[in-house]
Amino acid sequence: MNSIQFDAAKPMDIIPVGRATIDLNPNEMHRPLFEVSTFSMYLGGSPANIAIGLARLGKKVGFLGKVSDDQFGEFIKRYFSKEGVDISQVATAQNGESLGLTFTEILSPTESRILMYRNGVADLQLSTEDVSEEYIKKAKILLISGTALSTSPSREACFLAMKYAKKHGTLIIFDIDYRSYTWQSKQEIGVYYSLAGQMSDIIIGSREEFDLMEMLDAGNAVRGYELADQYLGYGNQIAIIKYGKKGSVAYCRNKRAYQVGTFSVKLLKSFGGGDAYASAFIYGLLEGWDVSRALEFATASASMVVASHSCSAAMPSAQDIKNFIAGKKEQVITEIGWEEDVE
Repeated sequence: MNSIQFDAAKPMDIIPVGRATIDLNPNEMHRPLFEVSTFSMYLGGSPANIAIGLARLGKKVGFLGKVSDDQFGEFIKRYFSKEGVDISQVATAQNGESLGLTFTEILSPTESRILMYRNGVADLQLSTEDVSEEYIKKAKILLISGTALSTSPSREACFLAMKYAKKHGTLIIFDIDYRSYTWQSKQEIGVYYSLAGQMSDIIIGSREEFDLMEMLDAGNAVRGYELADQYLGYGNQIAIIKYGKKGSVAYCRNKRAYQVGTFSVKLLKSFGGGDAYASAFIYGLLEGWDVSRALEFATASASMVVASHSCSAAMPSAQDIKNFIAGKKEQVITEIGWEEDVE
């Protein structure tokens, strides 16, 4: 059993906060974007993908965000509703803001790029007036996406949501989710990421994102466990640091650390795995599993999604993930020494 406890009386499992957008993935792959003629449209945005992932896993999921007042916004709301995600707190922008669009380029199974249209987007117009204390009070988990901290009024809305979560015993997960657009400076990133990380109970990000949070230069001498120690000291129970091809490490407050690899699959693309990882890991915690089992489940889900064309539409069921793991022989989770170097 894990040491993270949830209030079973709370009727909703999780409320992700932040962007719900549209992904346009190429149907003609292994070529540059300017040679692509057709695309498939999916719901996108990291917190929205995580919401779909957890809904597919059978959890009760809400969403706190804002969408455009047009057919794209309607697409998002209908997609959520079809998957069982509560949309009662998905607000509609009133000043002509557009929905964010992401065009993906799949040059090879290991080389992908994204082209984002993020000017005047609806999700960053989420305001404090859109945040319901009663809604957050009903949830076991509030998930904050770092992109939503990049500008006002979304930034203030997120911190208010976290304040309500703290008040009512709702666990906070901070998914750093760095995207360069909208941020004004490294100092700004460091201030708001660090504040969110100090308020959270679980923090997830790449090594580069942790460096941004601490305003560290690339190649610095600070080790991963030292960064984890800092945020565990602030009150986080788990700090997960991702190292790209080297996998990731989960540092737990009980001073146990687990290195996480990947299952072998035939890659189709190199993006989307992180959201599948997060949703499946959170599912494991909600099920009361120990961290190592939740991590195995998470990396299996991530491996399945990077072998698929979409992100949200490819999110697997719990039984699909269990069947996938049963068919594999790899040992993907290893307990390591706290100060063991994985960089």
